[in-house]
Amino acid sequence: MRVALGISYNGRAYQGWQSQPSRLTVQDKLEAALSKFAAQRVSTLCAGRTDTGVHGIMQVVHFDTPLTRDTYAWVRGTNANLPRDIAVQWAVLTPDEFHCRACATSRRYAYVLYESAIRPSVDHGRVGWTFNTLDGQAMRQAADILIGEHDFTSFRASACQALTPVKNMLEIAFSKRGAYWRIEFEANAFLHHMIRNIMGCLVQIGQGKQPPEWMAEVLAARNRRAAAPTFSPDGLYFLGPRYDAKWGIPDRTAAYDGLP
Repeated sequence: MRVALGISYNGRAYQGWQSQPSRLTVQDKLEAALSKFAAQRVSTLCAGRTDTGVHGIMQVVHFDTPLTRDTYAWVRGTNANLPRDIAVQWAVLTPDEFHCRACATSRRYAYVLYESAIRPSVDHGRVGWTFNTLDGQAMRQAADILIGEHDFTSFRASACQALTPVKNMLEIAFSKRGAYWRIEFEANAFLHHMIRNIMGCLVQIGQGKQPPEWMAEVLAARNRRAAAPTFSPDGLYFLGPRYDAKWGIPDRTAAYDGLP
């Protein structure tokens, strides 16, 4: 039996998604909780890894098990053994052909940026921060340059293991509520640190340190040193992958609506 789960988590206390010898990752905590509930070792595969400090709204995982359990039992039983900053949102039974990573048609992230002269306090660790007023029109103009299929080497971390830097950016959408910017990214796939490196450039452009056209120069350079420094992970959220409807995977979770 193949089971898929939707996981939400606050990544501030963890060393990213992927299992590490320290056992201080989201995957380590999830697999420990699943194994305790199932009374046997459970190993998971995920739709997209997240880095240290990055949050997840709908991380999708799947695993195979010989056990027969009601789907809601997987939710409640696993959550009973998880830390309070990680929660299973839903569980579905899928065909054996379903693969949480290979079957995804695209992936979505959001960056929440707090624009204020004073640093965040209550939202510390949950939002990025800029103390300068931002020019939204300039940032939107720069973001439009990234739409489509491009070589994103300039926004790629040196440790990135992707087979190719060519990705198809489908959409970058901006919204603002009070002092909070929300910038959503959707692409077929992302490179390591790609969004945080794009955010570094967008913030510099929004602050007036660079013109919107600079984004095209950075993209064309295909050189990480041409771009801005990597921006903070605090405001980055993995919204989750998209799938063909035939797999029966939910598109959203309750946690999504709590995001600024």
